[in-house]
Amino acid sequence: MSNSGTPITEARHEFAIGVTGGSTTVIDYGHARLVSDPVFSPPGRQGQLTKLTGPALPPERLGDVDAVLLSHDDHFDNFDQAAREWVAAAGMTVVTGPAAAARLGARATGVPFGAHTTLPRHDDGGDITIYAVEAIHGPLDGETDPGTGAVNAQTTGWVLAADGLPTVYLSGDNASIVPVAAIARAFLGIDVAVLHVGGARVASKLRDRPVSLTAERAADVALLLGARVVVPAHYEGWDIYTQGLNELRHAFDDVGAAHLLALAPLGTWTLTAPPS
Repeated sequence: MSNSGTPITEARHEFAIGVTGGSTTVIDYGHARLVSDPVFSPPGRQGQLTKLTGPALPPERLGDVDAVLLSHDDHFDNFDQAAREWVAAAGMTVVTGPAAAARLGARATGVPFGAHTTLPRHDDGGDITIYAVEAIHGPLDGETDPGTGAVNAQTTGWVLAADGLPTVYLSGDNASIVPVAAIARAFLGIDVAVLHVGGARVASKLRDRPVSLTAERAADVALLLGARVVVPAHYEGWDIYTQGLNELRHAFDDVGAAHLLALAPLGTWTLTAPPS
C-alpha cells in the first residue's frame, strides 16, 4: 500500500486503486486506466435521489480513460448526468451488462454473467480479462423486472485478471451473499475486493430493505472471498446511504477482519502497489 493517500492524477501506475466519491473507483491495471460507476455531478436532486456532496476529483483530472466499467446505468448514484455527458463527449468504451448496453447504444459492450471481454494493457503484458459476474441489487425475494428477471435493476459485478497482476473483484451494487459464494468458487484467490457498501435503502422500493451491502454483510463477503484487501466505495455522497466508515470499521473488527480494510481520503490512491 505504498504511497497510499497521494492524489489521483493523469499519471498512470502498473497497479493502483482509488475512490473519488460515491461509487466511482479509478483502477490502473497494467497501465490501462479504468473507471467504475462514474458520478461527477454537483450536489442536488437527481430523479428520486439527492446528491449531498460533489466529487473529490473532476473527470478532467483523470486524463484519457481506456474503459468505463458500469454495473448498471439506470440509477443516478452509479451513473449520473455529468458522467453520461463525460462518456458521450469522449466517446469512450463502456463495458456493462446486456440491458444497459442496449440502452446506451453503440459505445457500450454488453457482457452477460459468466462471459468475459478483454482490454489491452499499456505495458506490453498482453490483455486484461474482464469477467462479468452476478450481482443482486436487493433482497432475494424482491420484485423482479419483467424484461430481465433482475431484482431492482440488472446489475453486473466484475473480476479483473491479468498475468502478474492482482485479481480484483468489483461488486457493483450487489446486496446478497448468494452470488458471492459462486464467485468465490469460480475465482480462487481474490486479491482485492472493491465493495459497494453503505447499506443503501430507498423507502419506495423493496420495503426499504438494503439494496447494497451493509457493513456486516460486507465483512462476511470479504471473508468468504478470502480477499487480502478490501477497498470500500458507495458509502457517502447520496441520501440513500445509511452506513458510513464508522459502521464499516466496527463490522470488520467484530469478525476479526479490520486488517483487511484499506482506506484513504477520497480523490487519492488507496493502493499504489499489489497487496503484500
